[in-house]
Amino acid sequence: MLHGFKTAANAIGGTLFLALFGVFLVQIGARFGFNQPLPWTDEAAVVLYIWVILWAAAFMVPEREHVVFDLVWNSMGRRTRQVMLIVGNLMIGGLALVGLPATWDYVHFMAREGTPVLEIPMMWVYLPFVLLMVALVVRSTWAIWQAVRGESLETELRNLS
Repeated sequence: MLHGFKTAANAIGGTLFLALFGVFLVQIGARFGFNQPLPWTDEAAVVLYIWVILWAAAFMVPEREHVVFDLVWNSMGRRTRQVMLIVGNLMIGGLALVGLPATWDYVHFMAREGTPVLEIPMMWVYLPFVLLMVALVVRSTWAIWQAVRGESLETELRNLS
């Protein structure tokens, strides 16, 4: 099931990126080929860019690929790393969980506003941010569960070798 979810998330992310690239090509062709800039392409590119970045951060980029400062991490023992994993994920997941209702309220509130040209409700523009917050809570919960069981530390040590 997890593999199917990852495959679907990657397919959606890839489709969003291809749509962004397509809009970008239309924009270049209209502006430089026909000297007729299209206002909707600028707006569509911005909306798709927001979706691509937030979708990828929420569902596509594995945790090990995010930027980390591991100088202290690498100098610690197994038990200390386990505590650091639990505390770090409690902070990230906890903050995302606490911020989730306010994030949803604001994104839902933005439904009354629309983009200037395409008139897409702003709720749909920023909805992936809510998905990112939910993904942070789920990822952090899973990471805490793995850290408590000691699984993530073993996997990490194997990946370093």
